[in-house]
Amino acid sequence: MWLFYSFFKSLVGKEVVVELKNDLAIRGVLHSVDQYLNIKLHDIHVLDEEKYPHLLSVRNCFIRGSVIRYVQIPAKAPSPSARCTATLFCEVVTELLQDSARIEAREYKASQQ
Repeated sequence: MWLFYSFFKSLVGKEVVVELKNDLAIRGVLHSVDQYLNIKLHDIHVLDEEKYPHLLSVRNCFIRGSVIRYVQIPAKAPSPSARCTATLFCEVVTELLQDSARIEAREYKASQQ
């Protein structure tokens, strides 16, 4: 779980789309995430405005992690000067993710002994 937490922490300040288990999809800027993968979004827009007109005036929201189905990261083509050649996750801090994966693997191995 810490790997996902670290990954989402590296996306703070970036635009994401959160799809909930009730099929509501919300686009917004990721403001924060906690260890339970609860998410705070700012500047939100509901993708299906006709189905959810009551949410048009909402600009910020807190989403409980247990009701999230997917978190989508919009694909962006890298700039020609970017070191990243993939079209997705170019701005993600991979060192942070690698460190988190190592720590999680070390803790799991220690708990098995």
